[in-house]
Amino acid sequence: MKTAVNTVAKSRVLPLSFSDFKQLTKAGLAFSVVFSSIAGYMLGADRLDPLVILLLAVGGYFMVGASNAYNQVIEKDLDALMKRTRRRPVPSGRMSSTTALTIATTFTILGVLTLYVVNPKTAMFGGFSIFMYVCVYTPLKTRTPLAVFVGAFPGAIPFMLGWVAATNNFGIEPGTLFMIQFFWQFPHFWAIGWFLDDDYRRAGFKMLPMNKKDTATIIQIIMYTFWMILASVFPVTGLTGDLTLSPVAAGIVALLGLGMLLFAFKLFSKRDNRSARQLMLASVSYITLMQIVYVADKFL
Repeated sequence: MKTAVNTVAKSRVLPLSFSDFKQLTKAGLAFSVVFSSIAGYMLGADRLDPLVILLLAVGGYFMVGASNAYNQVIEKDLDALMKRTRRRPVPSGRMSSTTALTIATTFTILGVLTLYVVNPKTAMFGGFSIFMYVCVYTPLKTRTPLAVFVGAFPGAIPFMLGWVAATNNFGIEPGTLFMIQFFWQFPHFWAIGWFLDDDYRRAGFKMLPMNKKDTATIIQIIMYTFWMILASVFPVTGLTGDLTLSPVAAGIVALLGLGMLLFAFKLFSKRDNRSARQLMLASVSYITLMQIVYVADKFL
């Protein structure tokens, strides 16, 4: 009878532990980062190497998981104040800070080593992204809205990281991929900051320009969306080295960007949380579909 009870208890604990692990490493976000990295790799590679793709995917997951785990340990007391994050494993008490730090440190070491096998520059950029996210972006979130600008740097690395993994070189091509995702960060995160403003204020996070849901914030969202569209179609000019885009693909990317821009203007008109959430979802769709169009344009 006791054995049966223990078996049932274990069956309840294991799924919870796996769920906690996914929350700690933000598995959904990690997979989207891996997707961006692989897309960048496919754009830069002359020949697709399944082993490199696997190493890039595993190493990328380790790096993102490490960043998120460190972040949740540092912000555990603040996360406990927000409805969106208070049930995370560390602030809720289901996982100790020591366990989370162990996972984060292990993931950092494994991530750097895995990416180093791909090539040293890939490992360097991966390590830089962890440093920027954990040591600069995270502490700044409660001090200044400029944290979003700083956070855009590690957030923009995955797309260009794939190109560096394919070529072991940083030039105009990965620089262009970096700029696309860099500009994309602002409308994406400010849309999130808009509809989660009450939660962020409760924890003392400063995520919106001037920390206000006002016209200036929306104008900046529109401006950065416009720059994102220009950066996304710029390779059609032939001025970005080996990174090219056909006129047809550029037209599709431009239309996707204009669709996202419409949601930004809708937020300008409505100024409500629903419109901000729609813009956030549109931004996620844009970055994914844009990368698919880029890859398809190269291989089709």
